[in-house]
Amino acid sequence: MLYKPRLATRLHGVIEEHVGPADLLHTCCRHVPPLAPGTRVVNVCPGCDRRYRQNYEQATTVSVWELMVEGGFPDVPDYRGRAMTIVDACPTRDQERVHDAVRALVRRMNITLIEPRHTRTKSTCCGDSLWESASPDAVRGAMRAKAASMPADEVIVYCVSCAKAMFLGGKRPRYLPDLLFAEETSAQTFDPAEWHKELDDYIASHT
Repeated sequence: MLYKPRLATRLHGVIEEHVGPADLLHTCCRHVPPLAPGTRVVNVCPGCDRRYRQNYEQATTVSVWELMVEGGFPDVPDYRGRAMTIVDACPTRDQERVHDAVRALVRRMNITLIEPRHTRTKSTCCGDSLWESASPDAVRGAMRAKAASMPADEVIVYCVSCAKAMFLGGKRPRYLPDLLFAEETSAQTFDPAEWHKELDDYIASHT
């Protein structure tokens, strides 16, 4: 919603077309969501995936990637074997269901995936999780180091903060919703200080 709200709208439409009616939840997962017991939350963000799994007993959660794979939808672009690598996001590092679903979609899009040395459950952080414990320069250094470790120029990400890190490190991130809708991933704000200010403002305004 913060990166490209229109893509969130398109994903919502895909879910409703293939699964059935689904309300849009505008409350940020960092605030207690107004959910009835037994609610199933479809998430796009790895951070949301972790918080709805760990913090909110009234809800269960599933990534939209899993729904897409299970339901056999939607039609996806053909990238004709283009080589890309991938960053697995920290909040779902232990969630192989997410790793598997993302890679199933990557295969469906005819992308040749070059796995990095540290991948899936052994993935290392893009640097963003250091934001509250390290200096801005240290965070930028960690992001550049992560980007430098990627074995291809195009890097598939399914976390917006990971995309910011790859931009800062000089790589070409491909955010998964962008790939699915044949769009380029735009840099927008990617310096970590500016990005976290934007993110904090969004969190504060979505209670």
